[in-house]
Amino acid sequence: MNIEMIRAAQARLEGHVRRTPLLSSPFLDEIASRRVWIKPECLQHTGSFKFRGGWSAVSGLDADARARGVIAFSSGNHAQGVALAAARHGVRSIIVMPSDAPQTKIDNTRALGAEVVLFDRANDDRNAICAKLSEEQGLTLIVPYDNALVIAGQGTCGLEIAEQAAAEGITQADVLVCCGGGGFTSGVALALEADAPGLRARPVEPEEFDDMARSLASGVIKRNSRLSGSLCDAIITPQPGNMTFPIISRLAGPGLVVTEDEALHAMALAFSRLKLVAEPGGAVALAAALFHSGEIEGEDVIVTISGGNVDADVFRMALDRFGG
Repeated sequence: MNIEMIRAAQARLEGHVRRTPLLSSPFLDEIASRRVWIKPECLQHTGSFKFRGGWSAVSGLDADARARGVIAFSSGNHAQGVALAAARHGVRSIIVMPSDAPQTKIDNTRALGAEVVLFDRANDDRNAICAKLSEEQGLTLIVPYDNALVIAGQGTCGLEIAEQAAAEGITQADVLVCCGGGGFTSGVALALEADAPGLRARPVEPEEFDDMARSLASGVIKRNSRLSGSLCDAIITPQPGNMTFPIISRLAGPGLVVTEDEALHAMALAFSRLKLVAEPGGAVALAAALFHSGEIEGEDVIVTISGGNVDADVFRMALDRFGG
């Protein structure tokens, strides 16, 4: 996995991916006691950065493999990214999703043309389900983070951050990335290493599902004790990826951990101050910037809002509890 793969992905994504802006708000700067710059990937196709990796992976397959179709497992954002990429390439997709995923994500994945197979997150083995379907039907498995083509696609966001930060005169800053298995964080970290070495990626996770932060602190991969029970469903994974963890260990700073209430508060502030809709898992990086300022260095901080696919009742909860 290297910067050349990310640049190749950027070329394949040209004309197909949205270049999201870098936003700011003086109200958020005041809360954080520094300048906060927001990269809103909630404005990306399918409502999350995952479209970058989905398009990169599908477009990067050889023609025969692509024609046979693809399969993926996801709680929703990777699902939608792969489903739309497959549909726009005219190929079949099956997405294996947990039955407790937000209904809007399940519905949207089906609407994008994918066949959805639901499983019980607590009792079923998603890997076994995918392996069986892949073998029986000749489908190529596109995993959500431990896949070089996916990481390369996510890394294109890092290339944009590097260019946009330079345009704003930002040469030193932490770049906070919403983190599950680490595909987004590792891709951004690789891009920043090449194009903006003064910017440092840092993974952000919800409390009780902070496997990346604990793994970075210990130097070895740690698992989460459970795989469900958080509003931040989009970034709940069993453990860091075997491909992503070495990259993040080498290039990223310490992990940050936020509470669910902090994520909901960040959602409300993103809506009221930036008119952005964020999902809980997509708001954890902003929450860290606003409410954990003592753990961040420098006069500037850059954050990703990684997704905006939130059910109405959860979004309403955030606004009712914290205003907006």
